[in-house]
Amino acid sequence: MESSRKRHGCAVPLVLIGLLTGCSSPSAQPAQSSRQPPAAAVNPITVDSTEEQIRQAVGTARVGRKLTPKTWPNGARVAVCLSFDVDNELLQRANPLPVPLSVGEYGATTSVPRILDLLDRHQVPATFFIPAMGVMLHPEMVPAILARRRHEIGVHGWIHEFWPGIGDTAKEQRLLSQSIEYLTKATGKRPVGVRAPSSGFSPQTFDLIRKAGFLYDSSLLAADEPYEIVSNGQPSGVIELPISEVGNDYVYYGETANGSLPSPDAVFEIYKAEFDLAFQERTMFILTQHPHVGGRRSRIVQLDRLITYIKSKGDVWFATMEQVANYVKQPRS
Repeated sequence: MESSRKRHGCAVPLVLIGLLTGCSSPSAQPAQSSRQPPAAAVNPITVDSTEEQIRQAVGTARVGRKLTPKTWPNGARVAVCLSFDVDNELLQRANPLPVPLSVGEYGATTSVPRILDLLDRHQVPATFFIPAMGVMLHPEMVPAILARRRHEIGVHGWIHEFWPGIGDTAKEQRLLSQSIEYLTKATGKRPVGVRAPSSGFSPQTFDLIRKAGFLYDSSLLAADEPYEIVSNGQPSGVIELPISEVGNDYVYYGETANGSLPSPDAVFEIYKAEFDLAFQERTMFILTQHPHVGGRRSRIVQLDRLITYIKSKGDVWFATMEQVANYVKQPRS
């Protein structure tokens, strides 16, 4: 996810613009092989499309049953999930030069420890989505996260590859399986959640996620509360914990203060307003951060401020996304 819609000149076909979490620059997306079909090779909706063709075009992953419970654990009014897309150097995989790589490396060397210390001070859990090769580059991250005994680690691709650009279902499945296996070995537990790199689904991605047996996905943006994904008219059993571009640090900060709103104070006010309405509506608040982006000094100060504010409300359940998915999955009268 970075669980962002970049937005700042991402070199991708027009059909893909809009769901590119964490695409930092044209160089952040790998060049596409001429032997592969175009990215997201789907039939567009046109004025000549029939009703059935339109249904099929939009039917892969839709909002099904809303799953917000009447009450959250311990009578809380809202569930709060802090999530971190630990992309680091892999956003520069197509341009692996020392300076851009160092921007991402900051996430592992400085931001992840700083974030873990912050979460320790507040005694709150978080979910970390990590590309498998990010773990290979920085193997110290996983034991540091797991040592706290309150956090979750989820799947976020192999090298933060953009799944719609692969153009090969078998290859996409292999990369997903590799990612699951690598994180399972590194963490000692099979991940139950996935966030698509750059929030990119190919036409086949959701079916691969379902067949892989994931409890939940956190890549879509169709609601502000948990829901069951319906695929081609059929309930899938997969829970969606939807993200929001509004709650994503990458949009505002960019990688080097080149985002749309590089003002930590202003970003805090946006996050606060998002949480306040979630609290009022008794639903869910998911924050998406990227360590190499939001872990900078002036920005993590605002994250500290936000967590302090949220805790001051009292009736709040801080949880991992796995905990939320398991809770909403339980049948209730």
